[in-house]
Amino acid sequence: MADSPTLSGRLTGWPPFVRELDATLSVHSQYVLSGNLHDSFLAPADGVGGTARLLPLRDLLWESLRTSGFSCMIVYDPVDGVQVLPEAGDEIGDAAQQAAESLLGKLKKNEKPSLEGLTKHLAAVARPAEKVRAAIVIDSASRIARTPTEMEPAERDFFRFCAKLSRSALPVRVDGPRPKPLYNPVLWLVERPGDLPPWLTKDNETIREITIPRPHLGDRQETARLLARAFGVTDAESDPAAAAACDAFAEQADGLTLQAMIEVTRLAKERGVDLADLPDAVRTYKLGVLDNPWSRGHLRRRVLEGEKRVPERVIGQPQAVTKTLDILKRAVLGLSGAQATRSGSRPRGVLFFAGPTGTGKTELAKAITQLVFGDESAYLRFDMSEFSGEGSGDRLIGAPPGYVGHEAGGELTNAVREDPFRVILFDEIEKGHPRILDKFLQILEDGRLTDGRGNTVHFSESILIFTSNLGMFVPALPGADGGRVQNIHPGMAYEDVEARIKGAVADHFTTVLNRPELLNRFGDNIVVFDFIGAEAADRIFDLQFANICRRVADEHRLVLTVRGDAMSTLRSWCTSELAKGGRGIGMALESHFVNPLARALFDRDLAPDERITVTALRREGGIVHVDLA
Repeated sequence: MADSPTLSGRLTGWPPFVRELDATLSVHSQYVLSGNLHDSFLAPADGVGGTARLLPLRDLLWESLRTSGFSCMIVYDPVDGVQVLPEAGDEIGDAAQQAAESLLGKLKKNEKPSLEGLTKHLAAVARPAEKVRAAIVIDSASRIARTPTEMEPAERDFFRFCAKLSRSALPVRVDGPRPKPLYNPVLWLVERPGDLPPWLTKDNETIREITIPRPHLGDRQETARLLARAFGVTDAESDPAAAAACDAFAEQADGLTLQAMIEVTRLAKERGVDLADLPDAVRTYKLGVLDNPWSRGHLRRRVLEGEKRVPERVIGQPQAVTKTLDILKRAVLGLSGAQATRSGSRPRGVLFFAGPTGTGKTELAKAITQLVFGDESAYLRFDMSEFSGEGSGDRLIGAPPGYVGHEAGGELTNAVREDPFRVILFDEIEKGHPRILDKFLQILEDGRLTDGRGNTVHFSESILIFTSNLGMFVPALPGADGGRVQNIHPGMAYEDVEARIKGAVADHFTTVLNRPELLNRFGDNIVVFDFIGAEAADRIFDLQFANICRRVADEHRLVLTVRGDAMSTLRSWCTSELAKGGRGIGMALESHFVNPLARALFDRDLAPDERITVTALRREGGIVHVDLA
């Protein structure tokens, strides 16, 4: 490490992992590089006064090695065979070819050696017979062995040799910018560090493992300024509007590689998109679709109309409907999470519906879907009671590699990848396993999730709705009889219902689940539903009764009517207990009217267009009967 003080100035501006590799060439003979291998990387200008460059990994490694006096970089690729960088064709390339041949002998173009032949190449580079500085890159090293733990004899012998070679490699001293001894390194490029045999690197100080990270915001900002040249902007710093557009591009590209930013720029040029509109090109690149329902001009009008239509569908919940539509308006305007530094990739809207059962939570989710996307098929529901087991999260995002069903992917990630413009309902969220709930942290914060196959799915155009019945009952006080007591009651003021339910939700996430960070992601988007009142119950009853009459007419071409006294009796039976909400009214209608009606109609010969009148409802021994005329 004697020459390390000169490195910091010489490699200023290079990626950190390159500086780490360069600074340790005197003590490590092999390196395992994993992570973001297939990206482009920022490198300093080649010459004084130039601009930074974007280089693929192979070129980046060679450029950094060249500054340390390396003559060539030999690359082994299972597809393309053996290649030498730089390629022949000029003075430097021809010298590189001669240096490689002085180590390996005469090379055939794209030669694909066996493992035995590759062993000889590795030995020739790591223990050179001549004073030649060279590096050898083993690309796609994850594919050499069938599995790291179950290898064929030839594969096992190959890696045993490499382990021994790492300790017997000889450093090379040459004249030039770094005259001190440096190893001719073997650079393994793997998808994951575990793709190589674990015993190869364990307790082996001569092999260094380096993870190449995805680009951070500063890298993306610098890349955006380089790519702005494609739009005729040569100096973004001197143009405030261009600088702001570049920063917006970099922020929207959160989670993307620099190579992906290059592809986004190509996509934007192809579609005639200006620099200021690059975030729209990023959305297209991420989602793979051109049509964006959120950008349709009529959506604002539809939401305004929804202020009249939604209350007609979700009855008796004026506060919940109003707050939901406010959050929806915020989503339409693209202002969800606008207070955050980075909000562009978060879901369009997040709602947490809480309150008594049967009060319209699921119905409001369907109404939003119809309102925004014009089609209830864009509504996707997950019953979280089915995900109470620790391993059941694999159904959502897919099983990890090596497990049964890995290739099938997850139900949630597959659906969102197929159509990212959705309303996704997670029903009774409190019943999901806590480890599954942790998956929602990444979705709510970053708007993306990586499935079991390693693919990233984006939720930036989705509306996420969580429902819960938390707060209906709470644990009894110490010394009281029974485990739980009712926390809210029909007839309570809405303000009291809201306060008690929000308190119960907060207590569940902070005390029971120990997930206060998840509660913070919901923020003030908790929408509390009230009990169904008497007036709302009458309206729900009329609506559901009309549905029954319509079904009878559609199925059997019968005209069904109920006389006044019978109707009053039925209404009182169905709306007397409101604790179960609208769903309870429907169940009562089915029990007290649909079942006895079906029994009576089943015993008659029905003629098309016949008029059937219910004259009375009677209870006999707990069974309801209808009298027909």
